[in-house]
Amino acid sequence: MNSLLLKNVYICATDDKTKDILIKDGKIAEIGNVTESADKVIDGMGRLTVMPPLFDMHVHFRDPGFTHKEDVLTGCASALAGGVTGVVCMPNTNPPIDSRSTVEYILKKAEGTGVDVYPAACITKGMKGGELYDHAATGVRIISDDGRPVENAELLRQAMLETNKNGILIASHCEDLNIINGGIINNGAVSEELGVKGMDRSSEDSITAREIALAMSADARIHICHVSTRGSLDFIREAKARGVKVTCETCPHYFIYTDEKVRSKDADYRMNPPLRTEDDRKAVEEAVLDGTIDCIVTDHAPHTAEEKADFYKAPNGVVGLETSLAAMLTHFYHTGKMSLERIAELMAAEPRKLLGLKVPEIREGVTANFIAVDLNKEWTVEPEKLHSKSHNTVFKGEKFKGKNVLTVSDGIVRFEDLS
Repeated sequence: MNSLLLKNVYICATDDKTKDILIKDGKIAEIGNVTESADKVIDGMGRLTVMPPLFDMHVHFRDPGFTHKEDVLTGCASALAGGVTGVVCMPNTNPPIDSRSTVEYILKKAEGTGVDVYPAACITKGMKGGELYDHAATGVRIISDDGRPVENAELLRQAMLETNKNGILIASHCEDLNIINGGIINNGAVSEELGVKGMDRSSEDSITAREIALAMSADARIHICHVSTRGSLDFIREAKARGVKVTCETCPHYFIYTDEKVRSKDADYRMNPPLRTEDDRKAVEEAVLDGTIDCIVTDHAPHTAEEKADFYKAPNGVVGLETSLAAMLTHFYHTGKMSLERIAELMAAEPRKLLGLKVPEIREGVTANFIAVDLNKEWTVEPEKLHSKSHNTVFKGEKFKGKNVLTVSDGIVRFEDLS
């Protein structure tokens, strides 16, 4: 197929009239009232809105080492179904991503998928917390020991000083392991009632404050991963006001759900950081709306059904690549709290800018990279229909309004569900 014509679609951030988009040989040849024929025609009938493809800067593809949960290919398929054409995959694999050879393995496997995969290398060698190495030699744009913090503060500060020279972004998993000490859900009324050990929010808050102080000392950038507490957001908001080079992300489950979900003792509602209280949920929502939070991610973390079967022993983590846009549309767009343009900034533009990447444009003459979304499509999340190897979604059974139905990457239709 050398040509594709989308008829009667809206384009995000333009006027409110439908247009046609003609793609020829992978490039957008014409936008407007197209009279030319094409090999394939999709009539949006005024139901579809075209917007930039999403970028998720926090996923776990489990490859190499844990491919029974997910691998690069299935992770990319899940991404494309969700309208995501770029990801940062975290380094807690086996072996950890701390060498050029492992980076090249992942890049090679991702070739031809239509998803730009950017491996994050470890901050410390083997994620053991004891030794830095030449991160620039790995060719990455971002480093993290995600899954655990760098416990040695001076070691992390030295890493920050290095990033001032090489331009690499540090992403921090903010968690004091001594405070967590075996906790599995948020420390509070629910954990007490269930009789299980809790994860106190001071674990996240204290390390967030530490990272900000270190970034101030080094005059360096720091990105705070998956923020879930009011305290952390207060620290970040205040630091930004003082000019500290701090950015942060959150996931949809933190502004939609609370730890009430774990009363069911279903491990699919366990992740790290955990679902918090209603006050924390409100704080995360407020921070998304006021711009404190820079981007929306999923922390896509696949685990098998067998691994998730035991509430007390199950690993933390949920999948999210195929539900994140729908969650944002349902919770923010359809409630009138946020424009579609702002959602595109949080999910497509800002994460790319943080990594120094070009944001795809929808205009004549450029390679076609976009998604088409049915903003009003109502659907229910059925885990078994997800494209990931694992189906541990926190949104199982959730009814959403809005769904990605077409993903075009590098001029090629990579995903289509126009049913």
